Amino acid sequence: MKLCVIIPLCALFTLTQQVAPRDRCVCDFINSEKAFPHDKLSAVDDNASKCNGNITPQKTLELESLLLGLEQRLPQLQDDVSMLEREDDGKLYGVISLQVIENELTKIKQLVDKLNITTQEHQHLTTDTTKQLQDLRAEMQELEEYDTLQVVKRQQANVRLKRDLDQCRTGLHPTSQPTQPPHGICPHGKFLNITGPRIYTAGEYPGSYMYGAWGRDPKPEAGKENWYWVVMMTSSNRYSNYVRFYSSLSSLIVGVSVPGNVEIHSSNPTTNTIQGPNVVLYGEALYYNCYNQDAVCRFNLTTKTVSTLQLPKGTRYNSKGNFCHLDECYPFTDLDLATDESGVWVIYTTTEDFGNLVLSKVEEGVPPTLGQTWHTSVYKQAVTNTFMACGVLYATRYVNKEVEEIFYSFDTSTGVEKLNIGIFINKNNPNIYALNYSPVDQMLHAYCNSYMVSYKIVFR
Repeated sequence: MKLCVIIPLCALFTLTQQVAPRDRCVCDFINSEKAFPHDKLSAVDDNASKCNGNITPQKTLELESLLLGLEQRLPQLQDDVSMLEREDDGKLYGVISLQVIENELTKIKQLVDKLNITTQEHQHLTTDTTKQLQDLRAEMQELEEYDTLQVVKRQQANVRLKRDLDQCRTGLHPTSQPTQPPHGICPHGKFLNITGPRIYTAGEYPGSYMYGAWGRDPKPEAGKENWYWVVMMTSSNRYSNYVRFYSSLSSLIVGVSVPGNVEIHSSNPTTNTIQGPNVVLYGEALYYNCYNQDAVCRFNLTTKTVSTLQLPKGTRYNSKGNFCHLDECYPFTDLDLATDESGVWVIYTTTEDFGNLVLSKVEEGVPPTLGQTWHTSVYKQAVTNTFMACGVLYATRYVNKEVEEIFYSFDTSTGVEKLNIGIFINKNNPNIYALNYSPVDQMLHAYCNSYMVSYKIVFR
């Protein structure tokens, strides 16, 4: 018989040696510890993922949007009642005023009903989530008992140590403030930052139309100061033939369109209808990229007529000069229309500019004309969106699914370009397909994967 030397492989195992017939050594390993419950760990992981899926920023923003809509609607109702009390003639005017107030009350009731339902859903969600978190905590504490080598505790200690080191390093070298964007003659002061989202809503057609634009008319007719407009790409995510109006922000959030659609043409698409999501409204006229043309269309909402502005020779159109990031280009975003305190602008690119952004002022008129033009050094397909504020062009780029960066500016009053703006936009959806600045309230309106989102621009 040969001598067999057996070395223990682990302190967790008990070794028993038996000598079987025919000079064979048989080793039985008996685990002295309880088997790790992998199924239980998998269940905990699944429950944690479900919990994360239930709690989203969108739910908080939905409640905030409803409250904001109610906050804006109530003063309007008070003004209508006060006007009726002052000017009631006991005849036709009084009847019409009462109908207006009745409509306001109906919309407020719809808003309150939706607010109550949303609040109850959030309360149930809070209760359920609290219970789930308590259960997950208890289950994780039970699983920690299997960590006999204290690997998890050492990892937690390392995380705390790394955090303390980062805080120490940050204290020694404070984070520098982002470069302030340049500005021309701006009544609001310097553009400092963006806060929000302030509003986040799916509107009247949740999830139906991925591409579109929305906003307010910076130069509205009397009585339409509170109106909002929406244009959705209703055909192939590329084309549209109407603009839809809402009498207030709360109406847009609730999804009650009054007065409804104003149609450009019954066919979609056809000559002089809308191509691409980059649309703006200014002075009771809709400006957009004409279907299948390197031109800007101006649709007069009063006369229902279209006039066109031909862009310079070599202008890229029909999805040849889109906004892009590394993973995706946004189709038919060749022309971007923008509004600011001074009027309407068009951003595009040409073959002569080798794909760099070109900015032109659109002068009002029938037809509109092309005013002064500026040529920039930033490549359009390295940009995801542009907007104007106080005569300054700003460009954004994609950082990740949660963040967009305003990285570039061009000041038309000085001709100065900056590539280090460093102002970040928090997103609830991966892509921003349209971005419009409203000089009425200094809000930035974004259309993101069928959702309408707004941000507040901070000036100083």
